[in-house]
Order: sequence, then C-alpha cells, then structure tokens
Amino acid sequence: MVNTVQMHSWLDTDLDPSKLEEVVPARGPDAPNALEASEVSNTSTQSARFIKEREAHKLEKRLCRLTGQAIVDYNMISEGDKVMVCVSGGKDSYAMLDILLKLRARAPIHFDIVAVNLDQKQPGFPADVLPRYLTELGVDFHIENQDTYSIVKDKIPEGKTMCSLCSRLRRGILYRVADELGATKIALGHHRDDILQTFFLNMFFGAKLKTMPPKLVSDDGRHIVIRPLSYVPENDLSDWALHNAFPIIPCTLCGSQENLQRQVVGNMLREWERKSPGRVQNIFRSLQNIAPSHLMDARLYDFQNIATTGAPNPLGDKLFDEEEFKVASALDAIGVKLS
Repeated sequence: MVNTVQMHSWLDTDLDPSKLEEVVPARGPDAPNALEASEVSNTSTQSARFIKEREAHKLEKRLCRLTGQAIVDYNMISEGDKVMVCVSGGKDSYAMLDILLKLRARAPIHFDIVAVNLDQKQPGFPADVLPRYLTELGVDFHIENQDTYSIVKDKIPEGKTMCSLCSRLRRGILYRVADELGATKIALGHHRDDILQTFFLNMFFGAKLKTMPPKLVSDDGRHIVIRPLSYVPENDLSDWALHNAFPIIPCTLCGSQENLQRQVVGNMLREWERKSPGRVQNIFRSLQNIAPSHLMDARLYDFQNIATTGAPNPLGDKLFDEEEFKVASALDAIGVKLS
C-alpha cells in the first residue's frame, strides 16, 4: 500500500516559479512609464510567450497530477517494478512515456522503465522515427519486429474492421516480450475517453456494463496491465503532444478505417460535452460509484433473499440521489422548463 507521504510525493506537481519569471522579467519601481515602440513590441511578444509557457506548465501539472492520482488509487506501480511502456508512435503513448519519466524522477519508490514498440511492418511505416526519438530521450527501449500487418490483411475481408484480430495479435506478442525483458508491469496508453467509449460500445453492442479497467491481470494470467492515463481527458493529451511536437506516426492499418463504431461513440461523447459541459466527466465518475443493489444483476446482489429490517436505510429506494442530482439544471439541459 502507498502511505500518505508517498501519495503526496507522487502528486507533488508544484512548478518552479523561476521558470515563469525567466520568461518575462519583472519591471522594477524605477522603470520608466513611457515605452519606446520597440519596447512595446518586445513586451507584447514576451507577454504572449509568458502566457503560452504558463498554460503549458499548468497542463503539465494537470497531466502529472491525474496520472499520479490514478497510479496511487489503483496501486499501479510498486517498488522495484520494471514497467514496459508500450509506445505506438501515437500521441497517447508518447505522452504516457513522457509523464511516467517525469513522475519517476520524484516518485517515493524506485522503478525502471523500458519503452517497447511493435513494428507491425505496415507499408510506409517510418521505422527510423521511434528509435531516433527514444535514443535522443535517453530511455531504454526495444523494437519488436513482427509482420502482423500481412496476417491481418490476409484474414480480414476488405472493408471489415481489423481492430479485433490486430489487437489480439499485438497482445500475444507484447506478453511474450514482457517475459523476455523481465517486465513486471505492462503500461498501455488508454485514456479517460477510451474507457468511456469502450463502456458504451459494450453497452450498445455487447449488452454488458463493462469497460477497460485501470489495472488488470492479462488473459494468460501472467502479467499485470496498467493504464496510467485512465483519468486523463484526450484533449489534454492532444494539447501536450502539440506543445512537445512529438513525432507522431499515423496508423495506416486501423486509423484509416472509416465509420468505426468507436469513432461514432467518440463523436457522440464530444457532442454531449459540447451541449452539456461536465456530462462526460460525470459519466466517468459514475464508473467509480456503483450501487449493485440498484441495478439488475443478481450475480452481484442477492435480490432473492432480501428482507425487511425495520430500520431506515439511507441507501434505500430512491430514484435519484437528491443531494447530488440537480433536477432543474438537468431538465433544462434537455429542454424541459419547470413551470
């Protein structure tokens, strides 16, 4: 377990104010009030730079805080772990590696990081980009070369979704590589929005209340898989990738497929958030606040044997939790006005 001191160490993301002061030097009381035109221009440029740097530092702080909080909440990383960080070349995995390296520098425990990329031999894949980036970063890494592209193209008919077979092949290879590297944890770059999209995909097409958990035991029962970005919204990762100019490698296998159901659900969530800001985060929070007695799965709650107790139950038969559910604002959001 992580104690309180360790938790604060993970979540200590305070920034050094000197970093911002270097951008725009403070003007002393003796500075002249009237500025030359060139000074005005320079001051405007410095102010714009200051604002940009300040926003970037706020974003970095938020990313580290949310990632650190997920690590603490689910005890994702322990003393002596070797974390295999799966890097695909997309914005999410670049950000995950970057944030984990930052957190490792101030973590209350020691753990190692090895970045792993699976080169699936997709046509036109720039095989030099990731090795060069990881070498410059100074992180241990391994490139695994496996031609899963040809297998997927051979087995999946043209126009059909390739994600299922591709992900199964990738998982099997990554589990083997984790064994070979002696990794104790496998870190994947799925974020909050991925988790919500999976939740609705399972509901709409699988009739299940199920999603990607922040931490799980792998299919083969031999590995712990973690998702350190579980609390992080996708738009923050997009902004961080843009700020850092990560060398993004587009996926020509699955990324080019049109009308994937995941994209449809993603668009639905973005539209909900546009119309009702905060709704997406509330849905996400609901995944951590489950009341089995108020659902319908008899495997999770013994409905057959419930009995009266004669005592009031604060969690009893209420349709909504009134202290948390804002009736007027909710009705207003769907266009219903109270008279």
